[in-house]
Amino acid sequence: MTEILNIGGEPVFDDRIVKIETHTYNPYANTTFEYNDEIRIPIQQQDLYTLPCESFLYVEGTLTVTGAAGQADNVVLGNNCVAFMFDEIRYELDGVEIDHCRNVGITSTLKNYVTVSSDRSVILRNAGWEPHNNPNGYFNFCVPLNLLLGFCKDYKRVVINARHELILIRSRTDNNCLVGSLALEPTIKLLKIQWRMPHVNTTKHSWAIKTATQLEKSRYVVFALQTGRKNVMFADTSRFDDCKLTNVKLYLNSEVYPYDDLNLDFGKHRWAILYDMYARFCKGYYAYEYLEPSLTVSTFLRNGPFVIIDCSRQNESVKNATVDVRLEFDCMKNVPPNTSAYCLIIYDRVIKYNPLTNVVRKIV
Repeated sequence: MTEILNIGGEPVFDDRIVKIETHTYNPYANTTFEYNDEIRIPIQQQDLYTLPCESFLYVEGTLTVTGAAGQADNVVLGNNCVAFMFDEIRYELDGVEIDHCRNVGITSTLKNYVTVSSDRSVILRNAGWEPHNNPNGYFNFCVPLNLLLGFCKDYKRVVINARHELILIRSRTDNNCLVGSLALEPTIKLLKIQWRMPHVNTTKHSWAIKTATQLEKSRYVVFALQTGRKNVMFADTSRFDDCKLTNVKLYLNSEVYPYDDLNLDFGKHRWAILYDMYARFCKGYYAYEYLEPSLTVSTFLRNGPFVIIDCSRQNESVKNATVDVRLEFDCMKNVPPNTSAYCLIIYDRVIKYNPLTNVVRKIV
């Protein structure tokens, strides 16, 4: 109630999400949709922001009747027919089962009877609730997974960098999907089962670069973006683009570099911190107290810009363990198409060579 007194409050605009688009995933190529068949639909890519709570099954098929003509209307698709077409549904994330449902038809019917609101029930006709029966027998439905699985109902956030797999077990019979006379010998033939998953594109990107050993301790990391130049003869491949970059963070396990945000804004010419990082790198890398950089401010902006992160001073917990190297970068706008991200890691390497024994060994 006290919110009505906040007359000085400002509107909040959250523009971190720049695009949400639905992608279609199909079962493995040799999959069939006959009785008792196992249908696996994988999402192999792991560098995605996915939104399972808004994903849905697209099911397409036909209902045919081999009985006498004129009696086809006596067999129709029943309520919640799509759920009754499957005995079991499982959801796996990185190979680990996180949710499953057996006896899908009865379970989802009871659950939705007591939880679905009246306004929602109207929309569910498109998911097979009180379906419209086409006279020619063709049907197609979009069934939200949040009707079938509790995980998709309750978890309303994105899932990042994970492999998804949906496993469906076809029912032993379609009698529970239908209402009518069994003497007409009705048959349901499924033509298409697809998993349609929303992909969320944000202005923030996470890049798992590599896993380094203690022999390859990162000292400096150079990050750059390049748009529309690779393998293009009329473009200068030796130049890089800003792509409206606003911030870059390097993670070595739990350690983060640099500590402060860069707060870049190339539209307002706010990029001086990048040149300062470049100038400091020149002195630190060559161990000179004073060294004039080879790139001036103007040439740095024209040829770059690029981000140089100094991680040469690390605590012992990072030095003595396997290190996961990960970059996170934010852009003011979505990254343009045909953009390549480059990461150059400079690390120490000490080799010991004994000329008497001809043994070569890595020290650091």
